[in-house]
Amino acid sequence: MPRASLIALALCVPLLAGCVGSDLDFDLRPDRISTRGTGATAPRPAPDARGLITYESYQVAVARRGDTVASVASRIGMDAEELARFNGRQASDVLRDDEVLALPRRIGTAGGTDIASIASGAIDAAEARQGTGAGPSVAVQTGQEPVRHRVGRGETAYSIARLYSVSVRSLAEWNGLGPDLAVREGQYLIIPLVVEEASAAPAASVPGSTVAPLPPSSATPLPEPIQQATLPPSGNQPAAPAAAPTPTPQPAAPAASSARFSMPVSGSIIRPYGSGNEGIDIGAATGTTVRAAGAGEVAAITQDTDQIPILVVRHSDGLLSVYANIRNITVARGDSVTQGQAIAEVGPGDPSFLHFEVRRGFEAVNPTQYLP
Repeated sequence: MPRASLIALALCVPLLAGCVGSDLDFDLRPDRISTRGTGATAPRPAPDARGLITYESYQVAVARRGDTVASVASRIGMDAEELARFNGRQASDVLRDDEVLALPRRIGTAGGTDIASIASGAIDAAEARQGTGAGPSVAVQTGQEPVRHRVGRGETAYSIARLYSVSVRSLAEWNGLGPDLAVREGQYLIIPLVVEEASAAPAASVPGSTVAPLPPSSATPLPEPIQQATLPPSGNQPAAPAAAPTPTPQPAAPAASSARFSMPVSGSIIRPYGSGNEGIDIGAATGTTVRAAGAGEVAAITQDTDQIPILVVRHSDGLLSVYANIRNITVARGDSVTQGQAIAEVGPGDPSFLHFEVRRGFEAVNPTQYLP
C-alpha cells in the first residue's frame, strides 16, 4: 500500500455507530477509498409473508427480530443445517433484524413444499410464476435482478461497495448488516440496484432575463474619486486640509479554543478532506506520538487487509475518531482515554503521516470543523 496515499478511509470504520463488537472490517487501501457510490439506490423489495424475496435466479430469506437460522429455516420449510451450512452459520445463530440468508435451493410454495431444484434458475422461476408444484407459488420480483455476491477472503463491506459503485449505507440496509458492518468470508450479499438519475438539463436563457449594467451618464454621476495623498503646498496655493488619521484597529484578544477535538499530532494537513478522502492526512515524522483527539472509549483496534493498524475511539456525543497508519498502540479495546493521551505512534511512509477521520454513525464528516 503506497504510504503516501494510504487509506483515505472508505473507511472501514464509519461503522461503529454504537459498535462494541470486535469483528470489525476495515479496508483502507487507496484503491478502495471511495464508498459513496455513483448513484442513488432503490429500496430493497419487501419480503413476502414468510420473509422470502424471490428473483429469477435465486432466493433470499429475510430474518425478523429474534430469529435464529433454525427459526428462519422452519418458517420457509427448509432443513436448518442445510441453510446454516450454505451461509457459513450455525443453526442456533441469532440473526439481526433484516439480516439476509441465501437459499441453497428454491422454495416454491407457501406450505413449505420444495419445487424440484433444476439447473436453470430462470426456468425454475417461470414455473413458480405458473404455479408448478403443490400449493400457491411465490411471487417473483420483476425488473432488474440484483447481483448476489459471495464475500471472499479479505473483502470488506467497503471494498464490496466500491466494487459495485454503491454506498456502504445502502449495502448495509439491503443486507441487514450490523453497526460494525462486519461481513464473513463465504457470506452472501445482495448488491443494491442503482437508480439512474437523468441529468438535469441546463436552464435555458430567457430573453430579457439578463440585465446589463447601465453606462455612466450625466444624470447619474460617477462615485467621488478616491482622495489623493495631499501634496506639500507650493507658491501661494493654500494647503489642503490634512486628512484625519485613520485609527489603527486594535487586534482582538485571542479567544479560548472551543474546538470539540484537539489535533492528534502536530503538523500540516498534506491531504485535505474530500475528493475521495474521508478524513485528513497530517504530515508527521515516523514515531511521532499520536494523541487522542478527545476523551472517550477505545471501540476498536484492528487492521486493514494490508495489516496496517487502525484505532477507533467512540466519544460521548456519538462521534467516532479514527486513527490510521499508526504503530506501537499503547491502549487496548475498551480502555477509557482522556483528551491528549498518547495512544500510538505515526507509522512509516514516504512521506509519513497520520490519517485521521471523524465520523457520525455511517457518515464521514470533515474533521477540520472539529479541530482548532
